[in-house]
Order: sequence, then C-alpha cells, then structure tokens
Amino acid sequence: MRILIIEDDKHIAQNIREFLEQNTFSVDIAHDGEIGFQLAKSSTPYDCIILDRMLPNKEGATICRELRGTGIKTPILMLTAKDTTDAKIEGLDAGADDYIVKPFSLRELFSRINALIRRSYNNLETGVELRIADLSLDTRTKKVTRSGKEIPLSKKHFQLLEFLMRNKGRILSKSEIEEHIWDMNAELWSDVVRSHIQMLRSKVDKDFEKKLIRTVHSMGYTIIDEE
Repeated sequence: MRILIIEDDKHIAQNIREFLEQNTFSVDIAHDGEIGFQLAKSSTPYDCIILDRMLPNKEGATICRELRGTGIKTPILMLTAKDTTDAKIEGLDAGADDYIVKPFSLRELFSRINALIRRSYNNLETGVELRIADLSLDTRTKKVTRSGKEIPLSKKHFQLLEFLMRNKGRILSKSEIEEHIWDMNAELWSDVVRSHIQMLRSKVDKDFEKKLIRTVHSMGYTIIDEE
C-alpha cells in the first residue's frame, strides 16, 4: 500500500512515515500544500492521503475540495488541531473520509488508514484477512499462510502480494506495480518487478499444485483462483 502524507510539521510527518514503513507501507511526503496537491492529483496511485488541515500555500480543506472536484476518490484522512464540531464538519463537507485530532496515537492512525483502504477495495472481503483459494494474508498481523503453512515474506514481497490480492483478477502492469510498491525516491532497476514476482512465486506457488500468480504476456501480472 502506498500513502501520501501532506503535513508541514516535519517531525510529525517523519514519525508517521517511520511507523507506516515499519508496517509495510510505502510513503511519500509533501510539506507544502500546493506541492502535496500536485502529487495527490498526479498519476501516482495512492491508497490513502493523510492531509493536514493547516498548510502553507494551500490549506487542507481546499486541497480536499479540489481533489474531489477533479474526480479523485482516494480516501482522505484529515489531521486537525481543532477539536471542534465545526472544524470536523468543514473537513468532512470538503470531501474527507475521516479525521483525527492532534495529538493522536500512531496505532489509532494506522487502524483508521486500514479501515479506509479496506472500504475502498470492494472486490474482496472488507475484513483484515484477504483470501484467495487456500492463500491467506492478514493485513493486521502481516501473516501469510497457504494451506495452513506460514510463508515468511519480506516487506516488499508482502506489499506486492497484498496489491495483487486486493486486485484479484485484474492485470497489473509493470508500471502500476512500480508506482504502487516503491516510493518516489526509490532507485529502480529495469527488471525489478519481474525479479520480485519470481521471488514471490517461489514462496507462494512453488510448493503447491495450484499456481495463483500469473504472467499475462506483454501486459503484466495477476493473481487468480482459476485453472
């Protein structure tokens, strides 16, 4: 999962980033409202936007309202220092999906982000467990099992598998996967996606009769529970 943080307080932004990266998210940060707005409406596929209410150059409610006006439906979690009903209503009316008041618990923030992401994917179960055939992925515990056997995965392989499973049956191109799994500062080699897919297959499919991860020639990759 890939997250955009638009927050001018560098300490808060970095704390959120470190916590989310420890929990298998890829994270981009903007400390300026206008820069954050441009990132949010770019072609980069973010799963959730964490948006501060007060920002330099473009404030949060304006960013939210303008993103919704362009048809962008990415879940937005607004951060606010004002614990007032009017402030919350303004953020929600601007198009935010949820809000959290500063100071906040990183665990609560993480839980709210996961809830927003689960609701945004409607082709699989809305709970914390994703399941395809005998393959199970728990987004909370980061545990992956197949036929009851636990499969240890690196952070990137977990992210890749989760992205495939949340898009069950849809062909994901190499560029989609690159943009979703790696943040904008990552240095990628030309064969990075194919290499990670091969390594993921060696763990998820190799020892099992039914192969779930498929290559679609000249198009990309998918995961599907069909022969």
